[in-house]
Amino acid sequence: MTIPRRPLPADARPDTLAVREGLPAGPWGENSEALFLTSCFVHPDAATAARRFANEEDAFVYSRFSNPNVTIMERRLAALEGTSGCIGTSSGMGAILLMVMGLLKAGDHVICSRSVFGSTIKLLQGEFGKFGLETSFVSQTDVAEWKAALKPNTKLLFAETPTNPVTEVCDIQALADLAHEAGALLAVDNCLCSPALQQPVKFGADIVMHSGTKFLDGQGRVNAGALCAPEAMVEEKFVPVMRSAGMSLSPFNAWVVAKGLETLSVRLLAQSARTLALAQWLESHPAVERVYHPGLASHPQHALAMRQQNGHGGAVLAFNVKGSREQAFSVIDATRVCSIAANFGDVRTIITHPASTTHGRLSEAQRQAAGIGQNMIRLGVGLEDVEDLKADLARGLDPLAA
Repeated sequence: MTIPRRPLPADARPDTLAVREGLPAGPWGENSEALFLTSCFVHPDAATAARRFANEEDAFVYSRFSNPNVTIMERRLAALEGTSGCIGTSSGMGAILLMVMGLLKAGDHVICSRSVFGSTIKLLQGEFGKFGLETSFVSQTDVAEWKAALKPNTKLLFAETPTNPVTEVCDIQALADLAHEAGALLAVDNCLCSPALQQPVKFGADIVMHSGTKFLDGQGRVNAGALCAPEAMVEEKFVPVMRSAGMSLSPFNAWVVAKGLETLSVRLLAQSARTLALAQWLESHPAVERVYHPGLASHPQHALAMRQQNGHGGAVLAFNVKGSREQAFSVIDATRVCSIAANFGDVRTIITHPASTTHGRLSEAQRQAAGIGQNMIRLGVGLEDVEDLKADLARGLDPLAA
């Protein structure tokens, strides 16, 4: 037995795959995927059950590591990222946990951008450091620093591009070449772009990591994560760890993310356009010191971002107000449309103070090294009218410029 695939043309394009890839309809001919809220699956006899649990027969066995809704989401996301395999997890951090547990061991060395999400730094340096994994943190944009950090025991290079929140962009192809020459792998966190804007494997990345909580869901409803990689790596390295450790994606959350993928492209293009317009307006505001967004011509890696991200800057920006924490808080507190929260990727614009929320567990020195000051504000731009968003921010910015 093999779990069947939905029959689609071999040359189907991404927007078609986003709404059609998955499993064939069931006996009732449903057009929208059903929910499979079951912990286990019934087998016709004991011998069949034994074969399936031994991976000798392809079937759904137990929802900790195999469920139709999760498979639909995995196949759909793999198709969009251009990989042959994908495994869903309970969160983005769960995906990183699974990747490290599946690929690395005590004594191995990881090179990571110092600009990545704060919890990623804490996980690699703090939690895995206790078990003998060594991590070196380097400049996101300086390939020479990555090269200088290589050691004989380097097994993985890990980058997030663009980074959260300062939107630094790394050269994926250059890092992939560096990793492969050293016998290592390159993993890329693609959360800020999603495959709607960027496919890291096209530039040589081996693994693409996602927090499905962000743009893949797109409406701030569920937590989810995923690793997109070659099918052999997924089956041989990640599935065995999932079966043992259980950082599993729930069927319901997988169903929500699969439905979110259907509108991913149209949402990201619309949100990216709004974000660029907002970034350009912020650059001209007298109370703003600096704006961080890859779509701006002033961004240090603008040309590279446009090449890697299909000409779009994405739907996350950050900016520094003139002043410090007090002024940043006053701008945030003056908003009436934006949601004060710590997520992004929602259709609702979210405003946050990274230094005290998403990166609050880092030391001040670590935040400064990542370019995150107390006067920084991050926006995950949604689908509201951009003029309403400008007016919302102006409520707090205009008094600072007076």
